[in-house]
Amino acid sequence: MDDLAAYLKTQRRTIDAALRRALPPESAAPRSLHRAMRYSMFAGGKRLRPVICLAAATACGGSAGDALPLACAVECIHTYSLIHDDLPCMDDDDLRRGHPTCHRAFGESLAVLAGDALQPLAFELAAGARPTRRYPASAMVAELARAAGSRQLVAGQVLDLDGEGRSLTRRALENIHTRKTGALLTASLRLGAMSANAAPDQLEALTRFGQSIGLAFQVVDDILDLTQTTEQLGKSAGKDQTAEKATYPSLLGLDRSRKEAQRLTTKAIEALALFGARAQPLRLIAGHMLHRDR
Repeated sequence: MDDLAAYLKTQRRTIDAALRRALPPESAAPRSLHRAMRYSMFAGGKRLRPVICLAAATACGGSAGDALPLACAVECIHTYSLIHDDLPCMDDDDLRRGHPTCHRAFGESLAVLAGDALQPLAFELAAGARPTRRYPASAMVAELARAAGSRQLVAGQVLDLDGEGRSLTRRALENIHTRKTGALLTASLRLGAMSANAAPDQLEALTRFGQSIGLAFQVVDDILDLTQTTEQLGKSAGKDQTAEKATYPSLLGLDRSRKEAQRLTTKAIEALALFGARAQPLRLIAGHMLHRDR
């Protein structure tokens, strides 16, 4: 599988169709809430987390169709987190995916509520996934809950806010991003694997892949925030510097940050050795993440 662009396009189309069915229609009451939810969900985006969820399922010999409810659940959590992260009380951003952020388009109160509503929808979708011999639906819901909770995703946001204006060590920076970015990426892979009844060694390998690729993703994100324009990124560039956030370039410099992203990507790809050709989409996605420009 060498045509990554065609693969990503097909997977995104499948995921978007499933999400359009999963989210309440704009005509459902209260209309303002459902418009806000769908606005943020369908404002663009790479769909990286649901795509790698499906790819993990096929790497483990399973069906992308069985993983699809879990892929959609992950994207609901991700979109809710973006809505809340953009709020004035958090990262205070006006642009997301090339469009006004949810609170700019609908107001702060409705943005908070749209994010709130996407969270339980995620768990509803995960609870409806087909159980396997090793992994009942409760295990899948628990996996998503842990990744989204106060020790991982939310913890990462708290630590990120606490770190503004402070000089952090590399270990502290990695701790933030292992939680804020890496946890949901890793859970996406693990959930896909669970849908395929993955063996323990397969689940462990995908966990190691996710942990490395999650950090690599953040290193690249930090580099892009420093080197790309707002128009290129589809979100406000230079926000990290303005907020005095600790980043990989501020800690390591640009050249060493690029080398670190390459090192982490190589480590991630090495973790996929036991899957053979079935993990080729994940390998190509890892390379794509390293060389992306937004």
